[in-house]
Amino acid sequence: MDNYSVKPIPTSETTEWLLKKHYAHRLCSISHAYGLYESGQLIGVCTFGSPPSPFLCVGICGEEYRDIVIELNRLCLTNNKKNEASLFVGACLKLLPKPKIVVSYADTSKNHHGYIYQATNFIYTGLSAKRTERFDIDNPNRHSKSVVGSECESDNIGVRDRPQKHRYVYMCADKRDKKKLMKALKYPILPYPKGDNVRYDSSAKIDNIQQILF
Repeated sequence: MDNYSVKPIPTSETTEWLLKKHYAHRLCSISHAYGLYESGQLIGVCTFGSPPSPFLCVGICGEEYRDIVIELNRLCLTNNKKNEASLFVGACLKLLPKPKIVVSYADTSKNHHGYIYQATNFIYTGLSAKRTERFDIDNPNRHSKSVVGSECESDNIGVRDRPQKHRYVYMCADKRDKKKLMKALKYPILPYPKGDNVRYDSSAKIDNIQQILF
């Protein structure tokens, strides 16, 4: 990656990427954001933020470590060349403040298995819990995270099973703290899932791609 650089970026620089390029097409909680640059051009964004579920924060390693749980919640690249995503994620993990317990998910409904996390030595801890979600009958892509307020009482709102996701965990810590966190881990460590991946289209043009000087 001689022509590549990974740097912290302002949250404002992620907005168009998340809304236009990521398949979720919505914003999320962001505590740390990083950009992947190739020859000075921004070609990727990776963000970390507070998990939406407080139960998850306690469930991974217990109450003692709930405040250091963080979610890798968005990863988006323009080209996604071979090894580009895993190298990018690995560089971001090195830049995160420590110690952190990083959790991330691979969406089974998109036929994702989390090969990026497998390549960066995340622990696989199984599927997320079975739950239901509200959705807009006229627009099934709008689910409970985007259907809010009075819309929830509309006749056009249905209820369905939420797709389960592969859950990955990474102990971002020095050797001593990592040993403590692994001992406190409450989820089982399972074999990595395998299968054929399907890539989503991330070719949307971004207006605020900035050049940087090395």
